[in-house]
Amino acid sequence: MKSFWNNNSTIYVVIIGISIAVWVLLLFNPGHIMTVEHCHVSASGASYNSLKMLLQMNPLSTQLLGWGLMVIAMMLPKLIYPIQLISRQSLKRSRFMNAFLFVSAYIAVWMLVGVFMIGIIMAANLLMPMSYIPALGVLIVAIIWQFSPYKQRFLNLGHDHYLLSAFGWDASRDALHYGFQHGIWCVGSGWALMLFPMLLPTGHNLAMIIVTFIMLSEHLENPQYPRWKINPRLKVVRYIIAQSKIKLMIKSR
Repeated sequence: MKSFWNNNSTIYVVIIGISIAVWVLLLFNPGHIMTVEHCHVSASGASYNSLKMLLQMNPLSTQLLGWGLMVIAMMLPKLIYPIQLISRQSLKRSRFMNAFLFVSAYIAVWMLVGVFMIGIIMAANLLMPMSYIPALGVLIVAIIWQFSPYKQRFLNLGHDHYLLSAFGWDASRDALHYGFQHGIWCVGSGWALMLFPMLLPTGHNLAMIIVTFIMLSEHLENPQYPRWKINPRLKVVRYIIAQSKIKLMIKSR
């Protein structure tokens, strides 16, 4: 296990492998962990009995499990470089533990936010079951946030990388702090994009894939001056196009 953390390419392959495995699990959706089961709502509108039935059909534990798996599938690839950075800064005997603490703290931030997100999702399904209106509202907010200087500030902060202490508890504390800090910046930049797929009555898997692509692409962009700007941040697309052109040129020779 210790030698694993010495190899950046191995870290990359394993993290991508974990992400793909979780994606497969989410797409199969066992136990409906990624969907909200709808209950009957009376003609008079939402009621206590409707809320009680909705909570019985969709336990908080199941919803949190689905949220946690979604975070791992969508966000873990964004942590490749920070984990590689932690590996380079840590002693051999503590590399795995420091990386584990970092990822755990990062996920903990998203899980805390997930409690509020699930509350919004459940309220939307109680008040407007099977409606696209809540998702449309969040999509509008996400688009505005996407091009705002506030999101750019969070994206810029996500490029800040923590210097870990080398020994003992100080190193573990720094890894935890780095994970919490990185999680906060990621939540600040991507909260609306993460909420949007979960409010869709149908098609949330496709929306999750698209959102993941957007979030990974913008993560690869260099820091920019925060201002209102229509910036699609599609560095992944530009990379794929450039690589395709190179391969075509090679084949044509």
